[in-house]
Amino acid sequence: MTIATSSTQPPAQSAWTSVGAWATLLSVTIVGLAADLWSKHLAFEKIAGVPVRVDRADVLAVGPERLYSLITPHPPMNVVPGWLDFTLVLNPGAVFGMGAGKRWVFVVFTVAAIAFCMMLFRSWTTAKMRWAHAAIGLVLAGGIGNLYDRLKFACVRDFIHPLPGKLLPWGLKWPGGNPEVWPYVSNVADLLLIIGIGALAIFTLRHDGMVVASKSADAESAKK
Repeated sequence: MTIATSSTQPPAQSAWTSVGAWATLLSVTIVGLAADLWSKHLAFEKIAGVPVRVDRADVLAVGPERLYSLITPHPPMNVVPGWLDFTLVLNPGAVFGMGAGKRWVFVVFTVAAIAFCMMLFRSWTTAKMRWAHAAIGLVLAGGIGNLYDRLKFACVRDFIHPLPGKLLPWGLKWPGGNPEVWPYVSNVADLLLIIGIGALAIFTLRHDGMVVASKSADAESAKK
């Protein structure tokens, strides 16, 4: 006589109770945030030839339409000619300059997005989904980096301009009339947000069904 054994897999450990999951999330968030804040500081120290000091009182005094007046005029720094320039811009809006003058809307939105990321980490991921934890860390780092700027400076410090002067084909233009392929100046936080959100989207498409199935199996096991 043999003893029957169950083939049911043990339930996956929650990321919330996993030291490794927390280590991945926090390390990516801290490194990403440090890279964003350090790069902004260095850019505003070096790119214009003289340090550009951003003061919150000055930003609020001139308003979103005249933030350019707070930056020392300077030619773009050609990092990769024709492909990447560094130039200083103060952004009063959200990513890519959208929503200028609605700073507190974006502050509230960013806080809500950070809370949503933590909900994803707790409820959607398991302990072994390290790539998902890293992607959430990138989104947190980007969100917190720009949130820091909005709270401290009342604007966001940007300096990265990819594809400068490259025009859209066939005479096309973006809404507003700009014909450049990439007319936006951004920063490392924006880059982290794009990579993190893209990675989460890919991970969801590849693994979400497995996660839901795993949770359903766990729920069925709990009922028995």
